[in-house]
Amino acid sequence: MNKLILALSLVAVALGTGGALAEMRIYQLPEETAMLRPGAGLETAQNNCGACHSADYINTQPPKQGQGFWEAEVQKMIKVYGAPIEAADAKTIAEYVAKTY
Repeated sequence: MNKLILALSLVAVALGTGGALAEMRIYQLPEETAMLRPGAGLETAQNNCGACHSADYINTQPPKQGQGFWEAEVQKMIKVYGAPIEAADAKTIAEYVAKTY
């Protein structure tokens, strides 16, 4: 991911103001400096995980947690945070990070 531009459109509805719209804000995020480690499944992890957070998030997790830990983390991203990750990709991602981190 070379550049990530996050555009947020906020709608403010306040009582008594008639539901005025808030101003749109665009945020330019800094260039990604962290990279995921090479390994089988790297591309799947980049395509799915990188859509929501940087590689720093994975790099800062406790090392050598194993398959079960990473399966639970990937499922948390799907179920709690709504990450649109297909079941086959979830399996590939969990295997990748378990072996690589």
